Amino acid sequence: MADAVITTDFSNLNLLHRGKVRDMYEIPGHGDKLLMVATDRISAYDVVMDDPIPGKGRVLTQLSLFWFDLLGDIVDNHLISAEVDEYPEICHQYRDQLEGRSMLVRRTKVLPIECIVRGYLSGSFWKAYQKDTTVCGFKLPEGMRESDKFETPLFTPSTKAEQGLHDENISTRQMEEIIGPELAQKVADISIRLYEKAADYARTKGIIIADTKFEMGQDENGSLILIDEVLTPDSSRFWPADQYEPGRSQPSFDKQFLRDYLSSLDWNKQPPPPPLPQEILDKTRARYEEALARITG
Repeated sequence: MADAVITTDFSNLNLLHRGKVRDMYEIPGHGDKLLMVATDRISAYDVVMDDPIPGKGRVLTQLSLFWFDLLGDIVDNHLISAEVDEYPEICHQYRDQLEGRSMLVRRTKVLPIECIVRGYLSGSFWKAYQKDTTVCGFKLPEGMRESDKFETPLFTPSTKAEQGLHDENISTRQMEEIIGPELAQKVADISIRLYEKAADYARTKGIIIADTKFEMGQDENGSLILIDEVLTPDSSRFWPADQYEPGRSQPSFDKQFLRDYLSSLDWNKQPPPPPLPQEILDKTRARYEEALARITG
């Protein structure tokens, strides 16, 4: 089994899209299915690092599989199988690169919206709040501190930017203009329910989910489906509950550790990325693996 998969190369399959982390393939003769592979690439500030985090793709995949199962009563998802033996036979020759880090999924019409749910005042939302207490159309109370919990989780959609560009926060009204009011309401309701159930569960494992990003699509019948990765350290902010202290940034089980290191460098946050010391790679990997161990037991 390959220790670190940086870039996949499946010559018999059609590469549909290479994202910051995931490689997506079409399978000849199976137009209704896609093969999604989580590599060990890691990005920060929208720049993909040259150095991978070995095993990271497996962590993302195993966490997503866990959440798909736990949250299946709220909304259907695109997973067909994560067992290579159940993939079309043409995929079997790539077993070393697929085992533990891939999913065979249903092809869907992807919504052009990132579904972000925030339970705590952090990250870009905190920065925006310091300038204006009305953020993304929400009038927030005066005097909130960094990492304070919101009374109820907030749904704050954003656009889906092309690689290398930043997603842009939009209001729910703007989202309605893009996908229609009825679908927008469904997306918001489902996103909040997913977050609340996941956050309640994670709390029992000593983890606060400060915020997360879901992606949704529609199947051939127009039904909403949860797609891509779900509640991983790449798409969420995970904080250790026993160290939670409002009024400051929190330690986390995600790539914030890597971002903090990069922020300490004289780097303009544009390609090419700086080389990463082994210590940073090891500590980042440890945080991802601890998130998996805590959440899935």
